[in-house]
Amino acid sequence: MRLPDVLRVGSAGLRTRPLRVFLSALGIAIGIAAMIAVVGISSSSRAELDRRLDALGTNLLTVAPGDTMFGSEATLPAESVEMIARIGPVTDVAAVGKVADAAVYRNDRIPEGQTGGMSVKAATLELLDTVGATVDEGRWLNAATERYPAVVLGSEAAQRIGVAKAGAQVWLGGLWFTVAGILDPVPLVPELDSTALIGWTAAAEYLGFDGYPTTVYTRSREEQVEAVQDVLAYTANPANPNEVEVSRPSDALAAKQATNEAFTALLLGLGGVALLVGGVGVANTMVISVLERRPEIGLRRSLGATRGQIRLQFLAESLLLSALGGLGGVLLGITVTALYATSQGWPSVVPVWATAGGVAATLAIGGMAGLYPAIRAARLSPTEALTAR
Repeated sequence: MRLPDVLRVGSAGLRTRPLRVFLSALGIAIGIAAMIAVVGISSSSRAELDRRLDALGTNLLTVAPGDTMFGSEATLPAESVEMIARIGPVTDVAAVGKVADAAVYRNDRIPEGQTGGMSVKAATLELLDTVGATVDEGRWLNAATERYPAVVLGSEAAQRIGVAKAGAQVWLGGLWFTVAGILDPVPLVPELDSTALIGWTAAAEYLGFDGYPTTVYTRSREEQVEAVQDVLAYTANPANPNEVEVSRPSDALAAKQATNEAFTALLLGLGGVALLVGGVGVANTMVISVLERRPEIGLRRSLGATRGQIRLQFLAESLLLSALGGLGGVLLGITVTALYATSQGWPSVVPVWATAGGVAATLAIGGMAGLYPAIRAARLSPTEALTAR
């Protein structure tokens, strides 16, 4: 038989049992849709990470004090910021310093112990541009406001104390500070989200800040990031470079993505199980179809159909059934991916290999599921098939 004849004969059995075909194809479709959606959502998440890293940059490095050889907390020299700024490839430097024994509250009536997990830090004016932060409300500190009781709240800090607008007064370190601005979330430096930031000069004058930076943020030329990373500890604290910790915030985002990919592998396994169950459903449908259509098989054999043609007919029917489920599953998986990615504000990405692999997997499942029923149908003799009830 020619290919059009094979397709016409194979589809004839499907058209006579539409409900059974739909339910069998649905099992295949669910498995394929699950696998496509898992791959698509994972790829969309990875594309969003790449987009964010391109926007935020991977050239941000942080320098923080580690521990001394005796196990106590070390400190960075007060001049470490200036020394790091002298490194040739470094383009931007900023620092924050924790203000000891200072907390921020909505008013002076709140008990001291209810800090809400927020910290108070002195910040240099270059911090905003260096870490890639943006202001949601109000404005960032400037040369004038950094000398006075003005504070910029991180996004989470503002929510916790109930401040939504600039100009509000907050109780900070035993004094009233005016909220100059509220930051948007800072993806590369999430610790700033729960921090109240005040000027370096104001922190020293009003709150007794000691002037030692607790974290220094640096930007350098992309091609020199690793070279800068190698010398930062020795530059920040030449006397004790072993007491300095240097990290790259973008690596944390990449590590989070790697964790998500491990979880994706688990979900793919569950999708494969669903696909296997769908294949069993197809095999069951085809076996029942052979038993119900034995008179048809006997009639075809008596009219001259060979065993190979009968085998090909039922195998084609199984492949068509699986292909219907596979195509439906691919469309469903793409739709689910697009809807989820859109709801998260991600680019929608479904790899071509996933869709092609999904269709190929359904055809392979269909071929294996239909092989035994096809062989069984071909073994029936015309006399046995025609007399079967």
